[in-house]
Amino acid sequence: MNFSSKLIEEAVQAFASLPGIGKKTALRLVLHLMSQEEEMTDTFAEAIVKMRKNIKSCTCCHNLSDELLCNICQDTRRSKQVLCIVEGIRDIMAIEDTAQFKGTYHVLGGVISPIEGIGPDDLNINSLLERIEKKEIKEVIMAISPTIEGDTTIFFLSKKLEAYDVKISTIARGVSFGGELEYADELTLGRSIVARIPYRGKD
Repeated sequence: MNFSSKLIEEAVQAFASLPGIGKKTALRLVLHLMSQEEEMTDTFAEAIVKMRKNIKSCTCCHNLSDELLCNICQDTRRSKQVLCIVEGIRDIMAIEDTAQFKGTYHVLGGVISPIEGIGPDDLNINSLLERIEKKEIKEVIMAISPTIEGDTTIFFLSKKLEAYDVKISTIARGVSFGGELEYADELTLGRSIVARIPYRGKD
């Protein structure tokens, strides 16, 4: 792809570095921005810079937040006794879209995957145990993608939680094995949360 402008080329390369965006799409986006009023482009760029500089990780659940505590953790209407454990932030968004869960969350930041060099120490497990030690939580829901790595993570966490007086549940398998939670449709995911089942570890 030949460019008449080095600035255009650099902008295209920047957009193309984003997931799911090829160079043709990147060029279309760049040309669209070029056709807009300069004020609109400035607002767009300012929003990205402001987000990157000011976004925080919730000190309680590790969700993205504008403040030290995210709006879910601050919401007094949500049950503090039911905790939903997820791999990542997009899983929270997927579950929230179902409007079926009124508890709080804990973001692990991934799953245990020896092949990729991710072990328990690389995940937000210690902060999870610290939350459970406060004895406010009565039920833990493992809303983790039903993959081999996900099941390994659920099994590891269930062993860690045996020392605590908490009920352990997993989402019902309306979500197909090997599927990513964030890509499940809202109805299936919502039913999987509502119809959660007690977790029984491997014998």
